[in-house]
Amino acid sequence: MIWTIAIAVWVTLLVGARLAMSRDAVRCVLGLSIIASAVNIILFSSGRVSSALPAVVPVGEMALGPSANPIPQALVLTAIVIGFALVCFSLVLVLRLIHDAGSDSTLDLRFSEPQPEHAVDPPMQAAHLEPPVPEPEVRAA
Repeated sequence: MIWTIAIAVWVTLLVGARLAMSRDAVRCVLGLSIIASAVNIILFSSGRVSSALPAVVPVGEMALGPSANPIPQALVLTAIVIGFALVCFSLVLVLRLIHDAGSDSTLDLRFSEPQPEHAVDPPMQAAHLEPPVPEPEVRAA
């Protein structure tokens, strides 16, 4: 059982990493989502997956027997909900980026930035983005 889970984790991580390193923005978002699923599998497997007994302490006993641990299951359920919301929000942002830029290739998006004029300072795009000029101080005598 543990080898099956380990192989599933590695395959999921490899597929997610392959998609996350793609040049398409949509594939990057989906790759990060698949990597999050691999982390969920790791978390879920930490809670004794092989036991099918419910997490109920029998009457008269002080400790939980060989049952599944409910804490990793609750953490994974929460992570699934948060991950789904994050992926939906990211996909909306990427679709808006594709609509505005006309492409989802990261190479095309790189050329849409203005060329820097200085090696360290960021480029200024408009006059209202220029740093304000400090006014001279007036001291009352």
